[in-house]
Amino acid sequence: MYKKAISGKPLPIACLDLDMLDKNISSLLERSRTKPVRIATKSIRSVTVLKYIQEKSESFIGFMSFTLEEACFISDNGLDNILLGYPTMQRAAIEEVGNRIKNGKNIVLMVDREEHVSQLNTIGKEIGCSFSVCIDVDVSTKFPGVYFGVHRSSVKSNQDFTQLLNTIVNCENVEPVGLMGYEAQIAGVSDGQHGKKTKSSIVRTLKKRSIPKIAARRKILVKLYKGITDREPIIVNAGGTGSIESSVEENWVNEVTIGSGFYQPSLFDDYKLFKHEPAAFFGLEVARKPRPGIYTLNGGGYIASGSFGPSKLPRPYLPSGMNLEKNEGAGEVQTPVYYSGELKLGDPVFFRHAKAGELFERFNTISLIRNGEIINVCNTYRGDGYSFL
Repeated sequence: MYKKAISGKPLPIACLDLDMLDKNISSLLERSRTKPVRIATKSIRSVTVLKYIQEKSESFIGFMSFTLEEACFISDNGLDNILLGYPTMQRAAIEEVGNRIKNGKNIVLMVDREEHVSQLNTIGKEIGCSFSVCIDVDVSTKFPGVYFGVHRSSVKSNQDFTQLLNTIVNCENVEPVGLMGYEAQIAGVSDGQHGKKTKSSIVRTLKKRSIPKIAARRKILVKLYKGITDREPIIVNAGGTGSIESSVEENWVNEVTIGSGFYQPSLFDDYKLFKHEPAAFFGLEVARKPRPGIYTLNGGGYIASGSFGPSKLPRPYLPSGMNLEKNEGAGEVQTPVYYSGELKLGDPVFFRHAKAGELFERFNTISLIRNGEIINVCNTYRGDGYSFL
């Protein structure tokens, strides 16, 4: 089907199947129940697609961006209600955000140290802006000999949270609006990996034991927030594609963030609780046949970030039955695959990226497919002339 759709188009090519995307949107809304959803922009990386998703439901209340520059870019392109996922000290970028806030844009910055707050307060005074901030709280869980989580926020304890919140409250140009506790160890760690039964069982056990600890911690933090500020937090953000079910159970959580589930990259194939559709993929050209059963493709070395391992390689998708050559993997200029079927030189073969938005850092455009035909082509961030991180 996809071979016919892209016939005559230059390769490599990045594609998004809108029928699959629509199914994923429906499934994700069902999983999130009535909780408002914030769209993680780093997993999408196209203004056109971000707008497409948001227009599908009133439950999509806004966006979580990953850099200040990106927040400015999407804000200038008509998107609003933006929460920064990560803090920064970069003065020029903070000033740019401040200018947009003064012009009425709703952009909330993330902090987890007093240095972040001090920098914002100083710049706010200089440019005449009040910055709304959200406190990023570490919700990793510790077990004997195991640190189950990521090295993210420096707000580790209730005392850390109280101290930082009091610092914010006492600033003239910084205003607290809430908190985020992202459970990366639940949302981003698969628990049903094929061929890794023991590891998957251990991960499921750790997740089961972690979830109530995380929920209890967020509940206490919300109580502390109300006690210090004497008001309800506007933002209590939690979750990710892999942890929606547990996050929405917490009454004190008032929004969840979703990103990867819209595209369903290969790293999200091995979760027990859900299964979404592979909406995003890319096509490579068969350029060589060095021997029977091996076809060599041009390009394809789109390796995902994070810890090193085979799971970060792009995964052969269509035609089914292809396998990467283990010694070569996916390369910058060529990717050999084993395939018992028959391919012709010039044919396209399709792969899925291990992560979601990272694929589109490699392409200027995305071919949008519906009912087996390309109906439009839209720009990625890169196609608009931007590359964030």
